[in-house]
Amino acid sequence: MKVEQIYTGCLAHAAYYIENNGEAAVFDPLREVQPYIDRAQIDNAEIKYVFETHFHADFVSGHLDLRKKSGAEIVFGPTAKPGYEATVAKDGQIFNVGNYKVKVIHTPGHTMESTTYLLIDENDQEHGIITGDTLFIGDVGRPDLAQHVVSDLTERKLAGHLYDSLRTKIMPLSDDLIVYPNHGAGSACGKMMSKETTDTLGHQKEVNYALRADMTKEEFIEELLTGLTAPPGYFPQNVLMNIKGYDSLDTVMTRASHLFSPDAFDAAANETGALVLDTRDADDFAKGFVPNSINIGLDGNFAQWVGEMIPDVKQEILLITYPGKEEEAITRLSRVGYDHTIGYLKGGFDTWKNAGKEIETVGRISVKEFEKMFTKDLLVFDVRKKSEYDSQHVEGAYNIPLNEINKHLAELPKDKPIILHCRSGYRSMIALSILKQRGWQDIKDITEGFDEIKETSVPKSEYICPTTML
Repeated sequence: MKVEQIYTGCLAHAAYYIENNGEAAVFDPLREVQPYIDRAQIDNAEIKYVFETHFHADFVSGHLDLRKKSGAEIVFGPTAKPGYEATVAKDGQIFNVGNYKVKVIHTPGHTMESTTYLLIDENDQEHGIITGDTLFIGDVGRPDLAQHVVSDLTERKLAGHLYDSLRTKIMPLSDDLIVYPNHGAGSACGKMMSKETTDTLGHQKEVNYALRADMTKEEFIEELLTGLTAPPGYFPQNVLMNIKGYDSLDTVMTRASHLFSPDAFDAAANETGALVLDTRDADDFAKGFVPNSINIGLDGNFAQWVGEMIPDVKQEILLITYPGKEEEAITRLSRVGYDHTIGYLKGGFDTWKNAGKEIETVGRISVKEFEKMFTKDLLVFDVRKKSEYDSQHVEGAYNIPLNEINKHLAELPKDKPIILHCRSGYRSMIALSILKQRGWQDIKDITEGFDEIKETSVPKSEYICPTTML
């Protein structure tokens, strides 16, 4: 049986495509659906079903557009209550895709409607399981997301459901089944996912902490909940979009395709309250940018950091990109529900600069410069995750993870020089641009980040330092 995994690294997301005898099915598609339609056309196949493992939190699924454009039937697992036409399957129900079979296995826990799909080939041999966020490689789905939408679904209740689902529905299945999860390492839907994106169920029973055979339910709950960080703020908003429905991507792209001259862009920024989002590389942004813009580079985990740093998915956005990158930026914003881009600067930043408009700059320093200027009195803020910081950090540095920086602005003095760094320079420039927008002036970041700092003579610590200034 051929199962095609379509992996999108910037979201650590896996969709799946199967085809047999002129019929195809897509599982957990991304927002832009044309690639799935094109794939089916190569096989001269009709997309018969769009299977959803659950109402996703970390991205807006493409099921509605795929149904509209292909005529496919949307299928959810038991207990799902979508706000649009879809089939809510029964536990154990079988769907035919050509001579293949897809069997519904209700596996609540990550969410109550979470469902695993058992794939059966044309010879009635069980091949694999598409597990969504129920079972990852090396991990299982976090059970604390649904309570942000339905308050009485506490994380402990869901963790208990997940324990039961894994033990009664997943672990009794054959060891040679291939596990096809919805995410890999880098996703916020779990805490310790492997970089591998498939494995056999038998091997996962041996190495996945959550599938340990002698684990009690209480032990499972405690281990699963230990170390969970708060989910990104956009997650509940994406869940509601996936439940209730959303504008088609075509509508989003049309709304965002307004090209602004520098003067019109300036006027729109002042009149609409739109956020000016510059998606260029950090180095280019530092050398010159439109006043009050923030930088989240497209060549990184762009969508995830947009979701972390912009609280409201309905926020209007004005884009600055490299020429030719506008459509990519709009698409990647829409993947996580930011559908309200109202236009972009025609010709990019160079057009603004050549028009003689006001520009601002921020400072960056190299690791070698940092090494020369370092003293114990230098204010250094490490914007990496707490786990990264705890592993090793610059001695005396304060840790404010990037996704928490807006909560800690009062701890960052405006009357003293500040140095920011992350692992590679990507996150620190996001932080730097936000602080610059909020009025900080004497701030710089380190271009190469901690990956290079740790190779210098700058003193490092591995114990936990204070996380705040005072």
